[in-house]
Amino acid sequence: MAALGQQGRPVDEVIAELTDKRSGDVKWSDGKTFGMVYDGGPSVHEVAEQAARLYLHENALNTQAFPSLRQIQSDVVGWTADLLNGDENTAGFLTSGGTESILCGVLAARKRGLAERNITEPEMVLSESAHAAFHKAADNFGLTVHQAPVREDYTANVEAMASMVNDNTVLVVGSAPQYPQGVQDDIPSIAALAKSVGANCHVDACMGGFVLPFAERIGRDVLPWDFRVDGVTTISADIHKLGYAPKGVSVILHNTKESRKYQTFVFDDWLGGFYASPNMQGTRSGLPMACAWAVMQHLGVDGYIDLTQQTLVNADLMRAGIMAVDGVRVLGEGQFHLVAMAAEPDSGIDMFALGDALLERGWYHDRQTPPDNLHSTVSNTNTGVIDQYLVDLSECVATAGTTDDRSTTYATLE
Repeated sequence: MAALGQQGRPVDEVIAELTDKRSGDVKWSDGKTFGMVYDGGPSVHEVAEQAARLYLHENALNTQAFPSLRQIQSDVVGWTADLLNGDENTAGFLTSGGTESILCGVLAARKRGLAERNITEPEMVLSESAHAAFHKAADNFGLTVHQAPVREDYTANVEAMASMVNDNTVLVVGSAPQYPQGVQDDIPSIAALAKSVGANCHVDACMGGFVLPFAERIGRDVLPWDFRVDGVTTISADIHKLGYAPKGVSVILHNTKESRKYQTFVFDDWLGGFYASPNMQGTRSGLPMACAWAVMQHLGVDGYIDLTQQTLVNADLMRAGIMAVDGVRVLGEGQFHLVAMAAEPDSGIDMFALGDALLERGWYHDRQTPPDNLHSTVSNTNTGVIDQYLVDLSECVATAGTTDDRSTTYATLE
């Protein structure tokens, strides 16, 4: 482990080394990365970068010192609640991303279960397709998880989930859509199941929160999933995904302020006076919040409709092209922007070797299993490159060999 240098270095030298460090990173701006970064176009870059410079140093720990950040949070939460068909009672906060929003939703469910139902051994019911962040929350906050298998179409098996609900259930989870195959769960049935025992229902729309409202506006078939569904308590929606804001900013929404209070922490029994946290963080950078505000204001509903339309065209083209290539298939019947590609049974294709071959041509996917598959989050970023991707895919399917590397690592642990 290297030590920090005794003397500082010139600015140009420092920036040059950082620039060099990026040389091995994915080149998302060329459209060949399916996920991680979402490109809304030059004007979105410009407004976000200008907002970032304005709020580079501002701290949302204390919005009495920075009242603009209080208003920015209120505005962004309000706009998102309106998109998700909340009402005057809907409330929420900004977080650093989908995982934190999910953590807040699980914490609120646990605390509500204790306060209102005296549940001391809280349990959560979800599908095996639900995001791993729910398991992280259960581990952090001491909930028992009951995990139901998915149906053949990869949607949540609500009947199986119903058999797991009991008097200790504080939370039932649905996804709109789920991440692995991009299909949408039956949220009305999941919400009714939660309501039947007085539990919270959380809808994970981290991927869909800034797609489904606009997909519905352009005439896509979108099943009920938001606050129009009776029994939905909380929703997570990431602005830094298909909301096209820079990392990291998400929204956690509650159907009432009463529900929201269960995720907050308030304390004054120490020598520093009153302390309160609306989410998992103390100090919060104002930069992502301001960027989200700026991007949403710049795009407006019409801008999001245009970006969503292009995203769905890209995803439809990709799905159709994959299905036309012998030996590979699309898992599930996703209608939106998430695509999981697997080998046809008995084709002999090693999907991870195929992913390596595509990566050699610059195409980046995430690995998933089971079954072994390559995951794509399609967005406006990928506009204009799907045809070339399908040419490269066809060629790589014909030539890819095998690999001993079966890892699906999606983390930094060192």
